Amino acid sequence: MEKNFRLPAEWEPQSAVLIAWPHEHTDWNYMLDEVTECYKNIACAILEDEHLIVASPIDPIKLSDSIDSPHKWRLSPFQIATNDTWARDFGPITKIDSDGRPVLMDFVFNAWGMKFAANHDNLINRNLEFLGAFECPMEDHLEFVLEGGSIESDGKGCILTTEECMTSTNRNGHMTFEQIDAYLKKVFNARKIVWLHYGALEGDDTDGHIDTLARFAPNDTILYVGCDDVEDSHYKELKKMERELKEATNADGKPFRLIKLPFPDAIYDEDGLRLPATYANFLVTNNHVLVPTYAQPDNDQRALKLIAEAFPGRRVVGIDCRALIKQHGSLHCVTMQLPKGVIEE
Repeated sequence: MEKNFRLPAEWEPQSAVLIAWPHEHTDWNYMLDEVTECYKNIACAILEDEHLIVASPIDPIKLSDSIDSPHKWRLSPFQIATNDTWARDFGPITKIDSDGRPVLMDFVFNAWGMKFAANHDNLINRNLEFLGAFECPMEDHLEFVLEGGSIESDGKGCILTTEECMTSTNRNGHMTFEQIDAYLKKVFNARKIVWLHYGALEGDDTDGHIDTLARFAPNDTILYVGCDDVEDSHYKELKKMERELKEATNADGKPFRLIKLPFPDAIYDEDGLRLPATYANFLVTNNHVLVPTYAQPDNDQRALKLIAEAFPGRRVVGIDCRALIKQHGSLHCVTMQLPKGVIEE
């Protein structure tokens, strides 16, 4: 009989974080130096706290030499073909059994509904396993398309997600909403799925990933993106999302404590199209919370303060992610935490 298992919260003990390094054959090629500096900053911040696994076709020695960190002994680069660098979405999702042992789950990654190439990225988890990156088993879940950025877990049986993304016809169009709800409960042993129906950001390629909108924190807390500017195109959608969150309850039927994050001032690409900047795209590590910033001092500092309040005992570190947002993602999107026991520490 299979042991009981659960999907841990991000703030539970971790053994490592997985990232994929930008290279000339990714969409970063036109701004490779700029984005590489951002990745180095993220890598050094993670290495200060825990191990870092890097997937990249770049020679591992050359990649390691490019990262200036006194904690480089925690770095594990693996030479693997990659299409791009969004580790949150192709990386393994980890469940934990009743004895505290992790099991990796490898879902299908089809580049957010077949918008881009994913032939290499969909194989990264199995290639890392073949190369000995992990110390725990991996399960195939090839019956379902799922990206890590589309789900949030409070570690207590509640999953937060969005209907727009999860029911996208180019992902799991053969399934009804009710079937997807039942599947998520079964595969993650969840007692409740909290569905959001509003809140997608302009410029978002993911069809409304939850990690751009609302995130769990300890003590039944949700940090969410708010918008108070009635002239902003997001105002009505985010107000509707806010009402949904106020009405939501956890798996025990209790309401959440809500903390509203500021909405970054609009950032546009070279064609004048708005980019999906958000402070909700933070990464929790063992002792820190790494928060994307956008050179907006008032908004940045307010977001850092609010996130620090939600994660007492952790140091909040801001990392300039203006480079990442140019490709429609941010800090959480390029990282995937691996809970304790996934690698040998």
